[in-house]
Order: sequence, then structure tokens, then C-alpha cells
Amino acid sequence: MNILAAAVVEAQTASVEDAIISIVQWLKLGVETIGAVLVALGIIVAMVQLLRQFAAHRTAEFTAIRLILARHLALALEFQLGADILSTAISPSWQQIGKLGAIAVIRTGLNYFLSMEMESERQVREAEKHVG
Repeated sequence: MNILAAAVVEAQTASVEDAIISIVQWLKLGVETIGAVLVALGIIVAMVQLLRQFAAHRTAEFTAIRLILARHLALALEFQLGADILSTAISPSWQQIGKLGAIAVIRTGLNYFLSMEMESERQVREAEKHVG
């Protein structure tokens, strides 16, 4: 009877593990989708702002438009990194962990430089407000 009980427990454990893996995969897909939507939204908002500048026959204020797009991209990068972490959580092979490490370094670097640029642009805009 112990062998039968062990087999039942093992089957239940495998079933629960499969359910968790399925949930994490769906969650990963949702997080990736949010990241993609944020990129698309940033592009749309930036394009609308650019078209408004051109329609008003004003010199395009590219700094503000770049900041709009950069904010969306920075947030999207965070969501994409979250999705990569979820992916690695369900299949933690050394190859997957290595890929996650490389992706995390690249995305964190991109996010860092985007944040630096946004802060620099914000400081320039603040200085321009005080001068004008």
C-alpha cells in the first residue's frame, strides 16, 4: 500500500507542479504583453506630439517628445525583465540562468542610460524655465 500511496502523492505533486508552470507561463505572457503595449503606447503618444508640433507650424520640441518615448520604453523594459525572470523561475537550467543574466545586464544598462538621459533633459528643461 505504501507504493500506491507514494505513486498517488507523486502524481498529485506533478499535477500541482504542471498547474503552477501553466499559471506562470500565462503570467509571463501577460507581463510581456503589457511591455509590448507600453512600447506601442509610447510610440503612439510620441508620434501624436510630433504631429501636433508640425501641425502648429512650430519648431518641433524633440526633447519633450524624446522624454515621453523614453519614459514608456524604460517602463516597458522593466516589464520585459519581469517576464524573463518568470520564464527562468519555471525552467532554471544554467543556460536559462545565463541568458537571464545577460538580458538583465543589457536591459538594466539600457534602463540606466535612459534614466540618466531623462534626468539630464529634465534638468535642462528646468534651467530653461528659470532663465525664460
